[in-house]
Amino acid sequence: MTDIETSTVSEEGFVSTSQLGDFDLTVDATGEEGPTPNQVLVADYASCYLPAFRVGGQKEGHEELGKVQIDAEADLDDDDDLTGISFDIYVEADVDDDTLETIVAHGEDICHVHSALREGLHADISATGDAF
Repeated sequence: MTDIETSTVSEEGFVSTSQLGDFDLTVDATGEEGPTPNQVLVADYASCYLPAFRVGGQKEGHEELGKVQIDAEADLDDDDDLTGISFDIYVEADVDDDTLETIVAHGEDICHVHSALREGLHADISATGDAF
């Protein structure tokens, strides 16, 4: 039995629509009618890492981090291949830098996308507490 099933269709051109359970995701390699595959990958990474970061906070006794925001950036080479990703994480709660470093490490251990990417493409992460 398979754990994840999707179906992706492209009627023409470079736009595809993926059916993910009850959800549709439109991706456009040109970025004209939807996000590009690289944009989706970076957003997916951040979307996976954020709840992992929250769990890391809980492991360190910070049950309520308040608002958490990840601003992600990615670099592409001349062939549009991802060469680097960075996350700047902003946390509403007043958390000291040493604890944030520990929470970041927990998030890296927990995030499934982080585990799935090649090591050279893991996000370079900085986190700031008391940010809002």
